[in-house]
Amino acid sequence: MAAGRERRAAAETFTARLKKQWHRARVGVRRAAVDYFRGDGSDWIALAGLLLTVPLIAAGTLANSVWCSPSALCIPIVAGGLLLRPASLLGLYAAAATALIVEAVQLGPYTEGVARVTPGVVLVVAACGFFGLLVAQFRSRVGVPWRRGGTMLFDLRERIRVQSKLPKLPTGWHREMALRPAGGQSFSGDFVVAARTNGGRTLEVVLTDVSGKGMDAGSRALLLSGAFGGLLGSLPPHDFLPAANGYLLRQDWDEGFATSIHLVLDLDSGDYELYSAGHPPGLQLSAGSGRWEEKAADGPLLGVYDGAQFDPVKGSLRPGDVLMLFTDGLVETSDRDMVEGIDRLTGEADRYVAGGFHGAAWHLIEAVAKDVNDDRALLLICREGPTAAAAR
Repeated sequence: MAAGRERRAAAETFTARLKKQWHRARVGVRRAAVDYFRGDGSDWIALAGLLLTVPLIAAGTLANSVWCSPSALCIPIVAGGLLLRPASLLGLYAAAATALIVEAVQLGPYTEGVARVTPGVVLVVAACGFFGLLVAQFRSRVGVPWRRGGTMLFDLRERIRVQSKLPKLPTGWHREMALRPAGGQSFSGDFVVAARTNGGRTLEVVLTDVSGKGMDAGSRALLLSGAFGGLLGSLPPHDFLPAANGYLLRQDWDEGFATSIHLVLDLDSGDYELYSAGHPPGLQLSAGSGRWEEKAADGPLLGVYDGAQFDPVKGSLRPGDVLMLFTDGLVETSDRDMVEGIDRLTGEADRYVAGGFHGAAWHLIEAVAKDVNDDRALLLICREGPTAAAAR
């Protein structure tokens, strides 16, 4: 008992209490900083810092208005539009307006010398405040602070890329995917979901082209890729496109249709089924004849009407054969129809027959549709012959 009393006495010394308080303060500041970074905390720290800059700028202007112009008040106003909430921003504007009035009174009428508070300065400061308030209201409505906006977009882009990653295939098979959004943007209306099902013996790949392009279709593509990824492998292959069609119809989007092609490939035998929902046909290269053959299945667009039927086309990939799936942005433009585009694509693809198609997807898009203002996607599935497999 005596030892326990000694420990309690030592714990209640001034130094121990000071350490506890310091630890609590550090934890509180760290939590407040994390909450503020996420947009959940108060913005009083940023508001206090910006309010301090206003009198400093005003003092610099009164001391030397040539080097510190009255329009320098735009700096805290612009920063406030990026950092503060609308209610706090109004307080900053009031401080800036007060500083501007003080500067105008102390410096005198603008007609009596240079570097004074002119009507143009007032208009510039007011315009910065107006646009800063618009930005703050937009951030408040969306609920994403500027510090997290870019990170969130980066995360969304990476999620699309991860979901479009093709699974590893067994020896003797090669797959690769290339995707180019419209206008060099980071988001695309074309996406791929893929999985190995049936104990890994079957490869299922779905290539989808959402209506629209670039950023306009990117949000819908992200939503559909998650939904299609959940459906893939959870349903029999012949039920996938009907379920995807029903999902699109339930969204009730103004521009809610999409084209899709669903490949079901047996990795042991090479036999496959190809289901299509208004999508361009697949192309198969036969190693025996060296010719490309179109594989066109029947099916309407996704999201157009309920009860749609999707009939597959069947085929088989023998050693040396190649199956190529793509979206219409690769073969169809305003000045080129799909037939001409497919001829051009197969002509470029013939250059890779002798050396193999490793790394060919990206180069084919560059050669066929480099400057096309549309989303472009190309998927290659190759069954390698004994010579290619031994070389690898």
